[in-house]
Amino acid sequence: MNNNRVRMLFVTLAAVLILSFAAGAAAKNPFPSKPIRIINYVAPGGLMDVTTRKFTDVASKYTDAVFVVENRTGAGGLIGAEYVLGQPADGYTIFAPTTSVVVQVVATGSDVDKYIWGFDWVSMLMKDPECIISNVKLPIHDWADIVKDAKAKGGDQIWVGPSTGGNDHLMAMKVWDKAGISAMWIPFESGPKAMAALMGGQGVAYVGNPADTTGRPDLIVCAVSSDERLPQYPDAPIFKELGVPDLDDEIMWRGFSVKKGTPPEAVAWLQDLVEKVANDPEWKTFFEEQAIEVVAYRTDEFTRIVKKNVEDAEKYFKQFGIIK
Repeated sequence: MNNNRVRMLFVTLAAVLILSFAAGAAAKNPFPSKPIRIINYVAPGGLMDVTTRKFTDVASKYTDAVFVVENRTGAGGLIGAEYVLGQPADGYTIFAPTTSVVVQVVATGSDVDKYIWGFDWVSMLMKDPECIISNVKLPIHDWADIVKDAKAKGGDQIWVGPSTGGNDHLMAMKVWDKAGISAMWIPFESGPKAMAALMGGQGVAYVGNPADTTGRPDLIVCAVSSDERLPQYPDAPIFKELGVPDLDDEIMWRGFSVKKGTPPEAVAWLQDLVEKVANDPEWKTFFEEQAIEVVAYRTDEFTRIVKKNVEDAEKYFKQFGIIK
């Protein structure tokens, strides 16, 4: 056997050994083999923070994986997104965004390709219907009176909510457009502060989600985005009952995304776990009592919804002068 053949045989055997070792290592260390971090863009106690911590609690029934929830707040979610995009695309760092993050990217003129399409939208966890909330102690509190007052004031009626350019602000614009009215949006530092302003009579409407009225007996849902009335809020009319079209599925979603390029096996593992949690009675009861629909949408459906969010935000923020 000449030297070239010996050398070739040696190289072939070495390659076989390396591949065998890699396969053995992969078999011994399937995903996940170390703690997984979930990055929240909200502070501790925020809705997405509560959601992620509840998720890790319920998920412990179905996996031995270790989850660590971290809060990286600021800039409407961009700080958290930037952090995740700066980590390896290995499945061990998960971003926990909501609709608001996507909408804020558009509102602030940030890089959509980076902060939205730099992620794979892996699993959507839930759909929380958007609604209009009013103060029953104010003279103007039902939908018909709000519309009448808005038309009489010619744009000077005040609506309150958390931040300019967020999902609730976008919802207000959609409602004004579809209902043929105009109003002023007065932003507050947080949702609770905006609701306190509504309870103090500083506006006639707050845009949020039905559960925002919990523990606030003066506040009522006077219009809700849904195909039919919510069993948890049977007295709250839906928009089509009120003669306002095309507002049957406006939601605040919550979900998980990962940096683009994350290995398929890591994505599939997370999606399978989300489906198990979505079918868990404890998880379903916790959220459905708040009129939140539990889902487990995978990448195709979740991405379709995110694209629609971007399109709606661009349309209405241009129409109302938030962006050029």
